[in-house]
Amino acid sequence: MDILLILLPIIVVLGLLIFAKCPADISGFIGWLLTLTIAYLFFHTSLRVSLASTVMGMVRSFPVSLMVATSILQITFLESTGALQRIVAFVKTIARSNHAVQIMIINMGIGTLLVSVGATPVSILPPIMLAMGYSTFVAVALPALGFDGLCTYALLGAPLVAFADLTGTPLVDSALVFSKFMPVISTMIGFGMLWIVGGWKKVVEGFVPCTLAGVTMGFTAVAVAHWVPAGVVLTGIFAGMATILIMFAYLKVQGKPIIDRSEISKLDLRTENSMSLLKALSPWIILIICCLIVNFWSPALTLLSKKLAMPFNLIPGGKPISTRMLWNAYTWVVISTILALPFITPSKAQWKDIGLKWLKRAPRPVFSAAIFFAIAELMVNSGMSPVGDVWKIVNPDWNMISVLANTSAQFFKDLYPIAAAYLGLMGGFITGSEASTIALYAKYNLMTTKLLNLNPLVVTAGIAIAGGLASVISPAKLQNAAATIDALGIESQVIKTAIVVALVFTTVAALLTFMWA
Repeated sequence: MDILLILLPIIVVLGLLIFAKCPADISGFIGWLLTLTIAYLFFHTSLRVSLASTVMGMVRSFPVSLMVATSILQITFLESTGALQRIVAFVKTIARSNHAVQIMIINMGIGTLLVSVGATPVSILPPIMLAMGYSTFVAVALPALGFDGLCTYALLGAPLVAFADLTGTPLVDSALVFSKFMPVISTMIGFGMLWIVGGWKKVVEGFVPCTLAGVTMGFTAVAVAHWVPAGVVLTGIFAGMATILIMFAYLKVQGKPIIDRSEISKLDLRTENSMSLLKALSPWIILIICCLIVNFWSPALTLLSKKLAMPFNLIPGGKPISTRMLWNAYTWVVISTILALPFITPSKAQWKDIGLKWLKRAPRPVFSAAIFFAIAELMVNSGMSPVGDVWKIVNPDWNMISVLANTSAQFFKDLYPIAAAYLGLMGGFITGSEASTIALYAKYNLMTTKLLNLNPLVVTAGIAIAGGLASVISPAKLQNAAATIDALGIESQVIKTAIVVALVFTTVAALLTFMWA
């Protein structure tokens, strides 16, 4: 009965998303209310503890939720000023002579690069794919899949930072654990995209460029983790750029053009004449430079991430959350946008448009990102009561995570690493975020692996990677992609096809996790 009660909020959220087609923020809020009620009625958790845990969870979500808020602001700034359209006009001319290479460059290389600096591939790439002649189905599916191999490094490493914070592991050590998975996972992503586009025929046709792209992306992550530890949060940027360059080199060896302007439209020409590409890219260029400085210049890194850690705590006797607000990427997204104003100067009407669009777009996905962290924190602290001057879990049987861990250990035993990966896939499907998946399962996983004498970091990384692989079947991401090309409704068709890809990839991730755990 305890297990059913603990899982009930997750089951309800899943049902709301799949069958009621309820938005992720509303589903998450209902899940939080259920968790709070169950914690109060059945797990001896006071409302004071529950509300404090909720706030703590939301603060813990900042690397994701505030990054969502600021990245939406920046992408809206680019869109309203015409800079985004200028970038799109350029991307449409890349590698038109080889579909496999084009897919790897746009969805894997550029997709990973975009998501790493806080942009949203599922918002930006579908219109580009459609304009290049791909079907609506492909234009929605591929942008949601292409960056999944290095989803851990999205939003300047927000999921990786969440993993490090929740497991208490140094950031570099966390990156070393994830890097083991990357070459296999990223190569699989490439073949998955080709299969979606044209089945096994397209897989065979694009075997060489796909293998080159996947191996380049995966081993770049390995190289950064081992040899450039100060830059682990920038891994996605390095990997995306390396993949693009390798694909360019492949085209050159084949004697095919990298840039093909033969089918450029009059509208694209007008867009090109309105703004230089360098000016359009200036916010992202400045953002990358700022991130390089705060991560590679030792005085800045020490000051912003350690001396100005800005700890926050509402749990007496509990471990404070190091918010590191001046180091985290969301602060630098805002700063880079401000520093780009001399190059891209919006008019008064454009500023109004930016503000209105941001207020319309940002609040719900920000709340959606935060509420799942709140649910996880509430579950972690369930059964907590004041004991003297501190709050403690008096009885392990009153703590949801403890009950889940003990039951899982007894039921799955040595097969738990395999089961954990599928839990990660479910978590990614529900929350639409690898970081939220980590938040949902980290504490529970740490306890279960300890009981089974397994490697907790490897298993938690396996869960996280499976959560990232769920992007291609995440209703929130697919609806976002479909909306950008006025194709709402096609996401259900994408899920039916992509679920096969997601399950196969999760099986591979599960086997790797089992092998290394």
